[in-house]
Amino acid sequence: MTSSTTSSPSVALESRAGRRCHNVLNPLHSAHYFSPDVNRELSGLGITHRSAVNFAVRAAALGAVGPGTVTAAFYNYKYELVAAHVPQIWQTASPEDVLAARLRGVDTTLRRLLGEELVASPEMAEAAGLALRATEACSRGARPLYAAHADLPVPEEPHLAYWHAATLLREHRGDGHLTALLGAELDGLEALVSHTATGKGTRPKWVFSTRGWNQEEWDAAADRLRARGLLDGEGELTEDGVALRRDVEAETDRLDRAPYEHLGAAGIERLTELGTLFVGKAMQAGAFPADLLGKR
Repeated sequence: MTSSTTSSPSVALESRAGRRCHNVLNPLHSAHYFSPDVNRELSGLGITHRSAVNFAVRAAALGAVGPGTVTAAFYNYKYELVAAHVPQIWQTASPEDVLAARLRGVDTTLRRLLGEELVASPEMAEAAGLALRATEACSRGARPLYAAHADLPVPEEPHLAYWHAATLLREHRGDGHLTALLGAELDGLEALVSHTATGKGTRPKWVFSTRGWNQEEWDAAADRLRARGLLDGEGELTEDGVALRRDVEAETDRLDRAPYEHLGAAGIERLTELGTLFVGKAMQAGAFPADLLGKR
C-alpha cells in the first residue's frame, strides 16, 4: 500500500511534464499546415486545394493510400471530404515528391518564422538532439502515423531535424490520443465538439472549413453528448464532461509517457524551455490564424 501511494504522484508529475513539453513542440510542427510556403511548394506539384494540401503533406508518409486509411488515421475528418481529394492527389504527385516539397516548405517556413540567427543557433542544435533522443523510446505498434514518419530519414540541418523529431513526437502522442478517444466512446466529431467546449479546441468555423463537417452535423454531435450528460443546454461541458476530457488527456499522457521518461526530468525541462523560446518567436511572427482557437 505504501509503495502504491508514493508512486502515483511521481507518475502524474511525469505525465504533466511530458504534456507541457509536447504543448510547445507540437505548434512548431503544426505551423506548416497554415504556411503559404508549403502551399506554394505543393502548388508547384499541381496540388492547390487547401484540403488536398493538408491530406497530401500529412498522409504522404503512409504512401499512396486511399481515403479509408486517411480517414482512419486522421480520425476527425469527414470521409466524404477526404474522398474528394484522396487518392486523386497521388495521381497528381507521388508521396515521395510531396514529402520533398513539404520539407522545402518547412525549411522556408521555419527560417521566416524564427529568423536565420535562431535557426542556426546552438540552442536549435541542442533542442534537435534532445527531441531526437526522446523519439528513441517511441513505439510503432498501433501508431500508424508515427510509424510511417519514423521510417523517414532524419534531416541533416538542425532546425529540420528538430521539426522532424517534433513531428514524430506529435504523431506518437496523437495516435495514442485516438486510442483514448475510442476508449471514451467519442467519435471524431464528438471529440472535436467536446474539445472545443473546453475553450482549447478549434473554433467551429475552422472545423467546418477544414474537416468537412457542417453546422447540422455539429449540432447533432452536441445532442449526442447532451444525451450522455457531457454537455449542457448552452454547449458547455458538464461536470461529467469535464471529467471525461480530463480522463482522456490523462490516458493520452499514460500512453505517451515512454519518450519523456527516456529523456528524463532534466532533459524534459530543457527541451520545454527551448521549445517555449521557439514557439513564442513563431507565434509572434503570425504562425497561426488569430481566430483559430476558442468556443465560438
